[in-house]
Amino acid sequence: MTAPSVAEDKYRPLLRQDIEENTKWRYGPPSYEVVNKLFEQGRTKIWAPGSLEEQVQTIVKQWEMEMFHKLDFQENRSVDPEKYIFSLNGRKGISLEEKRKLGGGYIPLLQTSLPEKLRPYNPYVETADSSHKAFTTAFPRGFALEILHVYSGPPEIVYKFRHWGYMEGPFNGHAATGDKIELYGMAIFTLDENSKIVKVEFFYDPTELLGGLLKGAEFDNSAEDAVASCPVLRSTG
Repeated sequence: MTAPSVAEDKYRPLLRQDIEENTKWRYGPPSYEVVNKLFEQGRTKIWAPGSLEEQVQTIVKQWEMEMFHKLDFQENRSVDPEKYIFSLNGRKGISLEEKRKLGGGYIPLLQTSLPEKLRPYNPYVETADSSHKAFTTAFPRGFALEILHVYSGPPEIVYKFRHWGYMEGPFNGHAATGDKIELYGMAIFTLDENSKIVKVEFFYDPTELLGGLLKGAEFDNSAEDAVASCPVLRSTG
């Protein structure tokens, strides 16, 4: 589906109507207005315009936008789709096509080696759409991202990050708690000579996220389905 319009975003300069006019979006053109407000209210760092930290924050937010919302790999402007490799917690890297086969969306970010019966949330039985609906329902104001520290700049960017959001909707049969849920981690982004991302490595504990989402009282999933049927944010961070 061709996007009818794109709202320009101050934290994601690539999200512009003039260059995304014919982009094929998974859920329609994303809007980050609400999560940007959450970000501005809750961030602990305000980086100077043009600083290395501000540049890295822009690179990561644009990468996230494209990975979650673009259907066609060839339309990704932040990465080289032919060379791109993703890895979580030291696992063997996977290509964009392998990422799609795994499920895409949140699923590669929640890979686990736990036995199936011990998984608090099983990403391998989810799809990109079902996981997206689950997390955007749980976080109706989005899951904001900030860069806390940059240890090295391009071509190999090493940084510490913080994600946070408020669980104001149900998740996987658990009631909303209203609690702030935070996730901390490290990442390495490798850029080529054209400033395209060719490798992404994340290091963090996914249970920091899932533990908070599963604290609420359990209930029948039909109630969650009713909430999820309402319009939810198309943005994440």
